[in-house]
Amino acid sequence: MTVKQILDEKVEQYNRVQFIEPDPISIPHKFSNQCDIEISAYLTSIISWGRRPAILKSANRLMEIMDFEPYDFVMNAGKSGLRKIENFVYRTFNSDDCLFAVEALRQLYSNFGTMEEVANKYYPDNLSIKDVIQGIRAELLKTPHLKRSEKHFANPANGAAAKRTNMFLRWMIRKDDKGVDFGLWKSIPASALMIPLDVHSGNTARAFGLLERKQDDWRAVEELTRKLKEFDSIDPVKYDFALFGAGVFDGKSI
Repeated sequence: MTVKQILDEKVEQYNRVQFIEPDPISIPHKFSNQCDIEISAYLTSIISWGRRPAILKSANRLMEIMDFEPYDFVMNAGKSGLRKIENFVYRTFNSDDCLFAVEALRQLYSNFGTMEEVANKYYPDNLSIKDVIQGIRAELLKTPHLKRSEKHFANPANGAAAKRTNMFLRWMIRKDDKGVDFGLWKSIPASALMIPLDVHSGNTARAFGLLERKQDDWRAVEELTRKLKEFDSIDPVKYDFALFGAGVFDGKSI
C-alpha cells in the first residue's frame, strides 16, 4: 500500500461520529447556536494540550461555570458570575488567563458579532489562514491583559505551529458528511486550512516520510500541509484524523 492509501484508510477509520465523544470537539458539539459553538470551541482549544480526559474534564467544568450558555456568559456575566472563574485553572492556564479570555471575547463579539466575521476580515487579503490566526489573536489582545496570558494565543509570525488554533479552525471551516467537524464558516474553503501539528502528529508524519523538518513549528506546518495537498488538494486537513489516529491509537512507527 502507498502512504496515501494507508492515510485514506485511517481517515475513514477515525473521521466518524464515534471519534467525537473522547475528543475535545465533543464540547462544542453540546451546542447548536453558532456563537455558543464558536466560544465553547475556542475556549476548549486554548486548553487542548495534555491528556484528553484532563482536557475534557476542565473544559466541561468551564462550561458548567458558564451554565452551559457560553455566549450569554461572555456577553452578560457580571462580577458575581465572573467570580466563579477565580478558582479555574488548567495547567498553566489560570484564572487570570481565563478572565482575560472571557473579557477579550466579549469585546470581540461586541465589535464583530461572530468570530467568523473576524476571520472574514483577515482572510481575503492574502487568502491565508496564517493571517486569520494572527488576526484573531490581534483582536483578542486589544483587550488589556497580563503579558503572561499572551503565551496561550499562538503567533505563527514568531514561528509557532499554532496547533490548537489550527484545530479550532478545522472544526469551524471543514465540512463533510461524517458529522465531526462543523463547517459553520462558509467564506473560507477547507483547501486553505493548515494541518494542526504537535509532537505526536509531527513524529507520525516523519515516520510516514511526509515531513523532513525536525522542529514542530510553522515552517513544518507549511511543509506538511503542502505534502498533504498532493493527496487531496480540496480537503488536506482531513489527514489530521489519520495522523492523530495512527500516532495515538495505532502507535505507528515505520
